[in-house]
Amino acid sequence: MTALVGLDVGTTGVKALVVSPDGKVLARAERGYGLSSPRPGWSEQDPEDWWRATQDALGALDVPEIAGIGLSGQMHGLVVLDAEDRVLRPAILWNDQRTAAECAEIEDRVGLERLLALTGNRALTGFTAPKLLWIARHEPEVYGRIAHVMLPKDYVRFRLTGERATDMADASGTLLLDVPHRRWSEEVLAALDLPAEWLPRLLESPEVSGQTQDEVPVAAGAGDQAAGALGVGVDRPGPVSVVLGTSGVVFAALPRFQADEQGRVHAFCHAVPGGWHAMGVMLSAAGSLRWLADVAAPGEDYGALIAEAERWEPGVEGLTFLPYLSGERTPHADPNARGAFVGLSQRHDRGALARSVLEGVAFGLRDSLELLAAIGVRAEVGRVSGGGSRSSLWLRIVASALGLPLQKTAVEEGAAYGAALLGGVAAGSFADVHEAVAVCVKTVDTIEPEPEWVEVYASGYERFRALYPALRGLEG
Repeated sequence: MTALVGLDVGTTGVKALVVSPDGKVLARAERGYGLSSPRPGWSEQDPEDWWRATQDALGALDVPEIAGIGLSGQMHGLVVLDAEDRVLRPAILWNDQRTAAECAEIEDRVGLERLLALTGNRALTGFTAPKLLWIARHEPEVYGRIAHVMLPKDYVRFRLTGERATDMADASGTLLLDVPHRRWSEEVLAALDLPAEWLPRLLESPEVSGQTQDEVPVAAGAGDQAAGALGVGVDRPGPVSVVLGTSGVVFAALPRFQADEQGRVHAFCHAVPGGWHAMGVMLSAAGSLRWLADVAAPGEDYGALIAEAERWEPGVEGLTFLPYLSGERTPHADPNARGAFVGLSQRHDRGALARSVLEGVAFGLRDSLELLAAIGVRAEVGRVSGGGSRSSLWLRIVASALGLPLQKTAVEEGAAYGAALLGGVAAGSFADVHEAVAVCVKTVDTIEPEPEWVEVYASGYERFRALYPALRGLEG
């Protein structure tokens, strides 16, 4: 049997997934690697670690014949190579926070309104362009030797195929792409004094970007959120992707390019040729529950904490949690925002704290859904993924807070699965992305909003929204 392979170059490791042409997962392998933080707020990795892990993961798979490979991975990371294709410094990752000054400089040079019109996004510390300006300012010797700029998964592509290429979806997160017109932005590059020749060629996600030594076609691929959305069937307007991972995401396919006028949600090219998407990102979703478990239930099973939360009624007698443990991106774009419990009483116990965390994250996701609705998204159903989606209580809370039915899919492999579908299109197993999704993505369960909870959460959400402006400036 011929098979499709999806590779996801993540922050903690590489996942390799083998998928049959009808969408069944045949095998998987993961290989991890470390992350370096040489200074507070810095986050770096050695690109060679990605390549070694990729080789090991592929070597662990017993696949008779690979028809196609698709790539996905962490977005925004900066890899710089010299003219001899040597890596010049460790990659600066998406969660690195060193570039606040460069972000302000970009919005000043380009102008915020013009930047949003061209790229669909504000300049955020995670994006690629501010990292280049940081190197120019702080590491001029390295900057002077740059010949090629790549994103993380594209470095793995280069090692697999020898080709320098990227896809529209991942390139959207560099702040260097003219997102409405799907081309590198000459205007932004000129404003930032960045040479266009540093950048790889642009492809649509299912296009063939090159071949391996064994002549296996490799699809251009997509950033992890776009690939993950394909993996749960969000290839067109209607369903939205709701991710309850360490971070939380609400992702919607758009019929045309549409940016929020304040840049509170991201507007990117989708992994569907000629398509776009918008998404809101909250930084601490399931990460908030993990924090509470580490603090209040160390060594205990998550199930025990959830069971205690289930004993409390919706609204937790006025207790509200703000999930800003790592700052926030949507809707506040505030790295200094901090988490809080508000409304504590002597009646509240560990289960009350847990229930409040589950509800606070749900309200954070609703912030994103409300902003998507403001730019025209009409969500019909949410397709859920991420570790938090394994909790039936949390799904009932999220469905009720969003006022949206949630569906689980048969395969929960995220970005690697979407990458495999793109590999299938590149290999000719599917005519296009829509056929790949129709053949492979199946829903297995639907969680409806709880009617008696919806009203409680409507008032709870208004209280949640009022707390951030009330507490802003009190972070320390």
